[in-house]
Amino acid sequence: MKALFTDEAETRGIVVRVSVSYLPEQSEPQRGRWFWAYHIRIENKGPFTVQLLTRHWVITDGRGARHSVEGEGVVGEQPMIEPGASFDYVSGCPLSTPTGYMQGSYHMIGEDGAAFDVAIPKFALTAPAVTG
Repeated sequence: MKALFTDEAETRGIVVRVSVSYLPEQSEPQRGRWFWAYHIRIENKGPFTVQLLTRHWVITDGRGARHSVEGEGVVGEQPMIEPGASFDYVSGCPLSTPTGYMQGSYHMIGEDGAAFDVAIPKFALTAPAVTG
């Protein structure tokens, strides 16, 4: 199955692509809970192997409330990504509103010892059949 990546950002040859899916089976709108899965692909188009060390997310719900999440690696890993290679993972995000968005950055280090931040593009979390 090929994911439909709807958002992407590139920083220093590292491309971050995002695909989002609303998960109705894990959502309970009557209880104020909506849930999405997001598929991230990190592609290394640069000349050096890089390692993803930490992540920083800013999650904003439909009321404008912001929640910041920081931690080591992604899905329990701190992947090494060689030139021309990519790393994919899937994670999830619950919200207390039917809409919102996420954005953030990964902190990486290159084999040359240079540390840098890679942008994660802003992407929308939108439940279907939301009327405003």
